[in-house]
Amino acid sequence: MLDAGRLAAAIDVLTEIETRHRPVRLALKSWGDAARYAGAKDRAFVSGLALDVLRRRRSLGWRMGDDSVRAAALAALKFEWDWPLDRVAEAAGEEPHGSGPLTDAERAALEKPRDLGDAPDAVRGDYPDWLDASIASAFGAARAQEGAALAARAPVDLRVNLLKTDPDRALKALAPLLAEATDVLPTALRMPALDPADRSRAVEAIPQFSKGWFEVQDLGSQIAAASAGEVKGKQVLDLCAGGGGKTLALAGAMGNTGQIYAYDSDARRLADTIRRAERAGVRNLQIRSPVHPDPLKGLEGKMDVVFIDAPCSGSGSWRRHPDTKWRLTEETLTRRMADQDLVLDTGAPFVKPGGRLVYVTCSVLPEEDEDRVAAFLARAEGFAIRPAADDPKLTQHLTPDGFLRLSPRTAGTDGFFVAVLEKTR
Repeated sequence: MLDAGRLAAAIDVLTEIETRHRPVRLALKSWGDAARYAGAKDRAFVSGLALDVLRRRRSLGWRMGDDSVRAAALAALKFEWDWPLDRVAEAAGEEPHGSGPLTDAERAALEKPRDLGDAPDAVRGDYPDWLDASIASAFGAARAQEGAALAARAPVDLRVNLLKTDPDRALKALAPLLAEATDVLPTALRMPALDPADRSRAVEAIPQFSKGWFEVQDLGSQIAAASAGEVKGKQVLDLCAGGGGKTLALAGAMGNTGQIYAYDSDARRLADTIRRAERAGVRNLQIRSPVHPDPLKGLEGKMDVVFIDAPCSGSGSWRRHPDTKWRLTEETLTRRMADQDLVLDTGAPFVKPGGRLVYVTCSVLPEEDEDRVAAFLARAEGFAIRPAADDPKLTQHLTPDGFLRLSPRTAGTDGFFVAVLEKTR
């Protein structure tokens, strides 16, 4: 495909997302199914441009003085991809594949865009207006910068599985993908974000991936799992295990000692946990499936750690799933808050005296974070807040209350919140 056809395809995908409120993944799949002629590079281009537009939808429209999908796509090519104006004009106007020649207004805006410094915080931060008060509560005057960081492209992070290998061997295996060590966790590796039009690096193609040497996992997610503290030889319950990412991180830290129990209210999600655990060499895992009656019976008051990776808005992962910030509604947020209250109340009885309840969200919204912990402590007895980190590399990210708040701007990770609550009696 020529640039013209790729640009037109991206505009079509974005139009479908905007008019039909479809997730970007489904819209891209529909286009791909209909465009059998498109090669891998074409698909990477269309996907990359669509995602970059969604990441910066509001700021791109502001700079163009035009909120249309087409204007945002043109702006992304000029301002995010650094295309010369002539190349943008050629891609738009080429016949018969282009989406139409540049208008005088579009050309003028591309040559001399509006100053983003004059835009409201929510526009500069590329998030919906109705979330401004919440994001301001979390980040104050830096909220536009934090939003902008959440609108950037994300690197690919990997977690080395110590049950199968060590960081040095994993780095050698990943050398073709340019992976590097991080200075935060010894088991965390990182591959830098690619040029948006490039195909993503196939970690799965590295033979050692199939052997269970490493897993794709954001650094923030790895830090959240590490906030559980020393878990070797302990009894650990992962109450919202999902696909098992943090379950496997906890299991790796346990070194096949003690026992980890994985539960999720959706039994289908646990299928991935089982498969991934087998590949990772985990031998101390018990799956507690909701298909069985009273699946957590017998664990009450016996857990050293109850780990709750709570269902949330996912606002911390907007870099990777930018369409979700435009589909999030106040009603959805309210439902998530109710879910979070429920899982906290559900998990508390399993913590033994002296044990820890670790509450995690991939959210930067205080309503899902501090507010939920405060509400829990107001109705629960015998729990006290403990610092969520003691490593000097991480304590800088602690809030005054001892909670851990990570963000792309401050920590170079997805947005995460961690609270550690100790059962004192």
